[in-house]
Amino acid sequence: MDRMLYTAMSGASQSLQQQAVVSNNLANASTSGFRAQLHAMRAVPVQGDGVLDTRASVAASTPGSDFSPGPVNATGRDLDVAIRGDGWLAVQDAGGNEAYTRRGDLQIDGNGVLTSGGRPVLGDGGPIAVPLEAKLAVGGDGTISAIGAGQNPDAIVNVGRLKLVSPGDAGLTRGEDGLFRAGPNGQPQVLGRDEDVRVASGALEGSNVSAIESMVSMIDTARRFEMQMKVISSADENAQRANSLLSIS
Repeated sequence: MDRMLYTAMSGASQSLQQQAVVSNNLANASTSGFRAQLHAMRAVPVQGDGVLDTRASVAASTPGSDFSPGPVNATGRDLDVAIRGDGWLAVQDAGGNEAYTRRGDLQIDGNGVLTSGGRPVLGDGGPIAVPLEAKLAVGGDGTISAIGAGQNPDAIVNVGRLKLVSPGDAGLTRGEDGLFRAGPNGQPQVLGRDEDVRVASGALEGSNVSAIESMVSMIDTARRFEMQMKVISSADENAQRANSLLSIS
C-alpha cells in the first residue's frame, strides 16, 4: 500500500490535536488570566525500507503557552486582583501541591477558604482562611485585611497574604489541569515569594486569547483535516484500482 496513506494519517491526527488546542483556547476566551496554549507541527522524514524523498510524516513540535499579558479591566470588586508584570499567584492543586495561576477572581468557599477557580489560594502557612461575612480588602503587596460584620473600621486586622511569585528565567510549564508549575515535567519546584510582585485590587486581567484569531484558526485546521482525509481516500481508491488490475491479469 502506498505510504502516502500513513503520511496523510499523521497529518490528520496532528490536525485533530491542533483543533482540540484551538477549541480549548476559544472556550477560555473569557476566563480571567488564561494563557493561550500553542501547538505547532513539523515535517519529519519517513524512516524505514523503501523510503521516498516525497514522503514525510507530521509530528507535533514542543507545545508551549503564550505568556503575553491579557487586557486589564476595572471591576470594583474587592476580591478581584490583577497581578502586575510577570508575577503569578500560588494555589493548591488537586494533589495538595503548589501550582501557579494568573486567575484573580477570588472567591470564598463555605469553609471560609479563599479560592481561585475552585482551588485554595496559598499564603505563608498554606491555604488562606478568612472570617465569613467579613468585609475584605487586598493591598498592593497581597496583604488581605478584614473587618468583621458590624465592626468599626478601627477593628481591621490582617488575615493573610497572597503568595506572589515570579518564575524568572526558569519559566513555567502548563499542566493537564491548566495550572502552571516551575521546574521540569515530573519534578515540580516550589518558588519563593517575590516581594517585588504587586497586584491591583478591584481589577481583573482577561484572557490573552483572541476569539477572532481562534475562529480563523479553527476553520483553517478543519480544512486541513479535510484535505488529509481526501488524500487518504485517494490512496484507498488507488489501492483498489491496483487490486482490480492484478485480478484481471
